[in-house]
Amino acid sequence: MNTEPISPLRAENLTLGYEKKVVARDLSVSIPEGKLTVIIGPNACGKSTLLRTLSRLMQPQAGAVWLNGKAISEVPTKEVAKQLGLLPQSSTAPGDISVADLVARGRYPHQTLFSRWRSEDAQAVDDAMRATGVFELADSLVDTLSGGQRQRVWIAMVLAQQTPLLLLDEPTTWLDIAHQIDLMELMCRLNQQNDRTLVVVLHDLNHACRYAGHLIAMKDGRILAQGAPVDIVTPELIEQVFGLRCHIIDCPISHTPLIIPLGNRDS
Repeated sequence: MNTEPISPLRAENLTLGYEKKVVARDLSVSIPEGKLTVIIGPNACGKSTLLRTLSRLMQPQAGAVWLNGKAISEVPTKEVAKQLGLLPQSSTAPGDISVADLVARGRYPHQTLFSRWRSEDAQAVDDAMRATGVFELADSLVDTLSGGQRQRVWIAMVLAQQTPLLLLDEPTTWLDIAHQIDLMELMCRLNQQNDRTLVVVLHDLNHACRYAGHLIAMKDGRILAQGAPVDIVTPELIEQVFGLRCHIIDCPISHTPLIIPLGNRDS
């Protein structure tokens, strides 16, 4: 009997790079269905490049990405957008667009050339703005918002797309600590209540350990470890991936690994 977990998104033998610079070779990964997967690793290790390739925003130099059993390169763009939503690391909106209008762009995959705006479209936009705390900003122009507010608006746009797969590249950037926690809790709710599969690139190791159901640790274009945080996160792994000496204790709240960095003067 086949006990391999179902993977709605997987990559096989990828070579990733920009022009002549190769970031990764022979990279294979399977995203487990119904889990919140977090990718961690040092800067320039290939995390964002992998995410961009999984979303078809970037073409691999070799290898293939599979979405629900089909080569993603052969799936029509609009069909990909109905299955997979992406929040890239940096996004730019027209300066004169309102929050509500930008979030409404997330409904594009569900529109046809002759379709009208439907009540379910309006509801999806409202739900996304409420979930991200920007509903009161609906009529504001995006370029008048703070960096953190703009980030939440972009997240709302991806949520309005209502895809079973969500890929987010460093979504907590620009957010203060309270909104970082709010966003991580939101992603957990989306994962648990809406049965969505999420893939998130994070820099905060303790956020990753606390909220991830599946963790992927990368360095130099390779996957060094993957699995549940409680199973794979050790001082040895953190030092191997980040060059950081640390202690790891059990978080008294979430009972997940809590990483305590050591400075040069610490023993």
